Order: sequence, then structure tokens, then C-alpha cells
Amino acid sequence: MNFKEIKELIEIFDASNLNRLSISQENSTIKLQKGQNCATAVVVESQNAPVSATLQAPQSLPQIAPVASAPAAPVLAGETINSPMVGTFYRCPSPDTPAYVNAGDKVKKGQTLGIIEAMKIMNEIEAEFDCVIKEIIPSDATPVEYNSPLFVVERI
Repeated sequence: MNFKEIKELIEIFDASNLNRLSISQENSTIKLQKGQNCATAVVVESQNAPVSATLQAPQSLPQIAPVASAPAAPVLAGETINSPMVGTFYRCPSPDTPAYVNAGDKVKKGQTLGIIEAMKIMNEIEAEFDCVIKEIIPSDATPVEYNSPLFVVERI
């Protein structure tokens, strides 16, 4: 196992309800253990060079001052068209062409509003109904999350 695989294994183990885990593979053994005295103990034994690492939990956690919460997302007035996927939002098909739509444009059902690039595939975002574009939320070439608002619209 390489370091990345071991790190992923530790993260999965830490999130699980297991208290102990032992894995033997070819010439290596990995033992993970959770308990009262340690958060996670990791022992990696190899025929080439034995390595042992133990991550100890602190006996008492320091007091942390409260942090001001992040400002709430602005409340959008009107109906929104949301992103159907995670990707990068583009307002136009290429840098030297005009945007598909602008604020104030009237669009018909099925008209392309923008593109979301996901895994090198360009996915057209189409209007689901006739509407007027009130606001375009993300800037061009901006990452967007699943279900994040892209356009504020008004049905017509």
C-alpha cells in the first residue's frame, strides 16, 4: 500500500464505528485501533523496514473562542434555475462569441442559457419554461455546485 491508500484507509476507519482493524497484504501489515488513550493508533509493519506511528489525542482540548459566522447567502427574489451538476459555468460557447443570454432577455422553453463543463463534457443548460432573465448569478468560467442557483427568472 502506498501513503495515499493508507491515508484514505485511516480516514474511513476514523469515520466508522470500528475500534480495531488489521490488514495484511503481501509483506505489510497495517493495524488501526481507536480507544480512550488514543484517537487512532497506526502500526505499519513491513519486511523491509518496520514503521510505527501513533496519533495521540490531547488529554484536554483547548478552549476556542467563538468565531463570527459567515454572512448568510443573499435571499434571491424570484424563481431560480439551478445547476443540475457540479462543474464550471460558461455564459457563452467560446471566448470570442456573445453570451447566450443577458439580464432582461426574454427566453423560450428549450433555449440554451449557458453551459456547464463537467469532466471535459459541455452540458447545455436550457430554459425549462418561457421566462425573463432577471439576474445571472455566477460569473463566466466560475465553478458551480449541484443545485446552486444560476439564474433568477420570472415566468411569462
